[in-house]
Amino acid sequence: MIDGLALGETTPGPLIMIVTFVGFLAGWHALPLGPETLLMSAVLAAVIVTYFTFLPSFVFILAGGSLVESTYGNLKFTAPLSAITAAVVGVILNLAVFFAWHVFWPKGFTGDFDGVAALIGVYALIALFRFKIGVIPVIFVSAAAGLLVSL
Repeated sequence: MIDGLALGETTPGPLIMIVTFVGFLAGWHALPLGPETLLMSAVLAAVIVTYFTFLPSFVFILAGGSLVESTYGNLKFTAPLSAITAAVVGVILNLAVFFAWHVFWPKGFTGDFDGVAALIGVYALIALFRFKIGVIPVIFVSAAAGLLVSL
């Protein structure tokens, strides 16, 4: 469980998915279906935990969707949401600059510039924006290029 939590802490978004891992471990150790169905017990527990983790979100979305739509055009509702959107974009931009700095200058600004990483980044940007290639293929090709260069 500690390994799963440590893995979840290394990623910025899907920490909530650790509950699926914990549910799997609980089913593996509690054996709700009996000792002969070890894997099935663990998978069932993981599915149940995941279902009830995300169920409230979907209920709120389905129940409150029409309420949110009714606020369209109302400045006292849309202005704060626009400010929140701008703040989120700022946080994402800050994170992009932070990652770029650590990728292009792995030893800090006093160290060497990693031209290969910059070249892979430029090719990825061209593939995404000029040729409209999907994000997932660009990530895989960029990862493969990085691995080939590091060998």
